Amino acid sequence: MLEQLIEAVVIFSCIAFLLFLIPGKHQKYVASVGWITMEAVLLLMFPFFFEEGNFVYPTIAIVAIPCVYITVKRLFMDDYYIRRLTYAASIAYLVYAPFAFIPAVGNWLISVVVELVAVVLTAIGTPFTMADWNIFMGEVLPGNTFGYQVEVILGCTGIQAIAILLGVVAIIPSSWKRKLGLFFLVTIPIFAVNIFRNAYVVTAYTQQWYPWFQEWFPGPEMVGYASFFWAHNVFCELLALAVLVVIAYLLFRLNPTMVAVLREIGVVYYDELTAMRDRLLGKKSTQ
Repeated sequence: MLEQLIEAVVIFSCIAFLLFLIPGKHQKYVASVGWITMEAVLLLMFPFFFEEGNFVYPTIAIVAIPCVYITVKRLFMDDYYIRRLTYAASIAYLVYAPFAFIPAVGNWLISVVVELVAVVLTAIGTPFTMADWNIFMGEVLPGNTFGYQVEVILGCTGIQAIAILLGVVAIIPSSWKRKLGLFFLVTIPIFAVNIFRNAYVVTAYTQQWYPWFQEWFPGPEMVGYASFFWAHNVFCELLALAVLVVIAYLLFRLNPTMVAVLREIGVVYYDELTAMRDRLLGKKSTQ
């Protein structure tokens, strides 16, 4: 039931952001709905994040609550920079939506990733079989008919990171030639790194490289989950962050105007959060 609710809210949020791309007086209303429902998705997914031992996204969701309030407030003030930020989010949704909501398109991308990961695994000598078209399986476990299994889903393709960075690229109007160059700068490195990231997770989990603190992960659904947790939720998250920082740095070097706009967006949130803090402290001091 919760999964169906999350899916419905995601679709609602996507529609709202896509409607923002149509000029008109409705933009601030649909944009506000888009941001609020995006935050609602993160909050609704808390049980799944904690089940996976992922504390990054819950932290982001909590920190984002006042930011969403500021975003909606500034949208109704017709703030130029928040409108550009919303435009970036809308472009990101435009890129992501076909893969997320058209099964044939999403499955095609997953199949491409699976094939390339299989090539890498074969090249590095990791033994595996395919339990299903998108499920890698390691050596069979003693006393069982199955081995450690890793399923490749849409979230494993890197399409979210690509969509977000393409949204950042869209913040600044530029020529089609420059946009095409930035498109390749974003997509090729992320996609390539993601293939090796998946191969690393499959290898680390199926060969149980990191069985550290297994007692922290009592869920019986995924045998030997500790190795998956450390490889996928810790080391690969750090790698993804490093890759995004490098690509963002290159984007900023190639388009300095983008830095100025992002700085102004940051100033908006800094000033608003500072004002909220001061009001909160002022209320406390009068008690």
